[in-house]
Amino acid sequence: MPPHRMDPAGGCPHADNARLLAQGAVTPVVLPGGIEGMAVLGHDALKEFLAHPDVAKGAEHFTDLREGRIADGWPLKTFATVQGMTTADGAKHRRLRALVSKAFTARRVEALRPRIETVTASLLDGLQAAVADGGGVADLRRHFAMPLPMGVICELLGVDAEHHERLHHLSNQIVATDISPDEAIAANRELVAVLTAVATARMADPGDDLTSALIAAREEDGDRLSEHELIGTLLLMIIAGHETTLNLITNAVRALCANRDQLTLVQDGKASWADVVEETLRWDSPVSYFPFRYPTRDLTFDGTVIPKGTPVLAGYSAAGRDKAAHGDDADRFDVTRHSEARHLSLGHGPHYCLGAPLARMEATIALERLFTRFPGLDPALPEPALTRHASFVGNSVQELPVRLGD
Repeated sequence: MPPHRMDPAGGCPHADNARLLAQGAVTPVVLPGGIEGMAVLGHDALKEFLAHPDVAKGAEHFTDLREGRIADGWPLKTFATVQGMTTADGAKHRRLRALVSKAFTARRVEALRPRIETVTASLLDGLQAAVADGGGVADLRRHFAMPLPMGVICELLGVDAEHHERLHHLSNQIVATDISPDEAIAANRELVAVLTAVATARMADPGDDLTSALIAAREEDGDRLSEHELIGTLLLMIIAGHETTLNLITNAVRALCANRDQLTLVQDGKASWADVVEETLRWDSPVSYFPFRYPTRDLTFDGTVIPKGTPVLAGYSAAGRDKAAHGDDADRFDVTRHSEARHLSLGHGPHYCLGAPLARMEATIALERLFTRFPGLDPALPEPALTRHASFVGNSVQELPVRLGD
């Protein structure tokens, strides 16, 4: 069989995932620009791969990049070269993670609950007004699912509201896989410029925010962040701190509206909103294929060799529906499944998502308040008519027009 060619235009991944999983847990792929890579799709193989001590994140292990075969403007280059936790290994990774993790302790995340509840209530008012202004229909992503996590992460980082819309647009450009080289270079340049302006403002006027804390840590011997590391960390926090939760909320709403029996179980108290979040993470992961990891020596997973230096995609959406792990009914959305211990959508191993408790809290509050206030909410378009993300990294739709019901 020829290698699977990753579609830069994205689309729904699940049919391709099922076909590839039927052939094996690991598969060769062709990335944009004809770059050869691999994808790990099976749940058990992915769990082993993510925690393997001989799998690295540092770009120095990416053979094609190191040997000059990756052009500027390659749509996935930022994932490989940004300086921050996602491209660091060993002691460097532990140092960067320790600095950022102070903002995501259980106590600090729980302290955000009242603010998230207040923002959610305000956004629901805004959604209702947008529906009234839009003749009975409004985009749930634009008016609710995006501004909630973006507002929270920007508040954590000390980013002024004037930057929110632009940062969201640029984040979309960064994760797009169908973008032209010139557009990719321009988006990266502008995003760095915006984040540099944010950092400069916090240097001049420090506050009780994570950016100020990271800048202060730069000034202490032993925990010094370079300027590139600071900007790379902010870039990671902005993208990971809102894009994934935005997709999670959107996908959960789509799943519940398409499976009203499951929504009824929650509304009747037979399952929880936390159960909805975990099942959505498994069944329709917010991230489909995440770049990159690299074996530091030839490694074998599920009988397939991944050569040293190969760029590997972590296939979260495929692993979530792997029947070998989740049963013959893995394709069914079932909020009584109790998925938390079984899905990998927030990662595994040393790079497990630091923001997982915050994402779970935001999504749980958002869904509970949304369907409590608007129990008859429903998409205004059938699922096949919704436009998918132009990316095989993010997994969702670009817009979700809804009616609020009676």
